[in-house]
Amino acid sequence: MTNGARHVLGVLAGLLLPPLLAAGLWYGVGELSLTAQRDFRLSWTGIVVLAASGILLALLLGSRLSPVASLLGGLAFTGLGALPFAEMATGVRLLPDGLLPSSLRSGFMTVTYSGLLFLLGVALLAVSTFPSRWRGRPQEADAYDGQWQSAPSPYLPPSTGLPEDATRPMYRE
Repeated sequence: MTNGARHVLGVLAGLLLPPLLAAGLWYGVGELSLTAQRDFRLSWTGIVVLAASGILLALLLGSRLSPVASLLGGLAFTGLGALPFAEMATGVRLLPDGLLPSSLRSGFMTVTYSGLLFLLGVALLAVSTFPSRWRGRPQEADAYDGQWQSAPSPYLPPSTGLPEDATRPMYRE
């Protein structure tokens, strides 16, 4: 894959995966906490959604796509995660209350005000800074230039120059 294709796919992943990850994380945490408080049981739906969100997070953190994907997600999560800190420092309410349904709102408040969203954002930003993620794979011609083809193996006997059949021992039956 060329570097241009990697970066295009990275931008697409950076625009699509972080909102899905955030929605899954907020819904999963909200569903688990509300079901545990209301019915004192586990919500398997919440657990499955959290597992799917974990898979999306792993794709953003460790994929061979361009680091633009984790950079875009990291900027969004760090910005949203920093809002509660800004609220506490200024005393001004920055996050509106009535925008999300109850499960999403509960999960959003839990994840955001606990600092977990900020932590995920910083982790995504840190992963995007590794230089190896910005470089593409070396081209096949650059990675192997064939210089070792003619070198004799130190583990094989030296070549005698005779045909292969002449070097085989002859056995009588």
